[in-house]
Amino acid sequence: MIAQVSGRLAAKRIDRVVVQTAGGVGYEIVVPLGVMEGLPAVGESVSLATELVVREDGWALYGFQDDAERRFFQRLTAVSGVGPKIAIALMSALRVERGVRAIRERNIGLLSSVSGIGKKTAERLALELADKLGEFEEPASAAASAGGGGTAEAALKALERLGYGTAEADRALRQVRILAIGVKVKDRLFVGGQEFDL
Repeated sequence: MIAQVSGRLAAKRIDRVVVQTAGGVGYEIVVPLGVMEGLPAVGESVSLATELVVREDGWALYGFQDDAERRFFQRLTAVSGVGPKIAIALMSALRVERGVRAIRERNIGLLSSVSGIGKKTAERLALELADKLGEFEEPASAAASAGGGGTAEAALKALERLGYGTAEADRALRQVRILAIGVKVKDRLFVGGQEFDL
């Protein structure tokens, strides 16, 4: 198993990066959107927790900010019908905190709003994992003091107050985040006269 890759960030692509180690080996690593957003500039040093997935059609390396993200990925892929692609899509769309919350609260609408996850897969995730994700819950005080998650939740609630459904509002916020990756315009969203950090 390749548990960690450290080196120079050689390239960034839409959903993957190349990390070149000191020995000159370049590892292509698929990463969720949240990891991509937190990476330094190309040429800088980087270290990722990784998970090697070996299948009959090929090998793939998946990268995460820390071991907790990797464990969440492992939990997701242990569910029947949930492969690495769906796990990465869920982690990109909802991040670990919101993904855990959606599964524990059995929020089928939010889970099925993720690309590649239908109602049956969402129900299976909730059924198999709802009671097995306690290690990923943050204490309420830590969650409240964490920057990005609170403002994203506030923006989501503001969109819901304007009449958007939860899944529709969540998709809109995800689209804003995706568009913001390559373009550094403003890190704020204005909804109903209120300003939110993204």
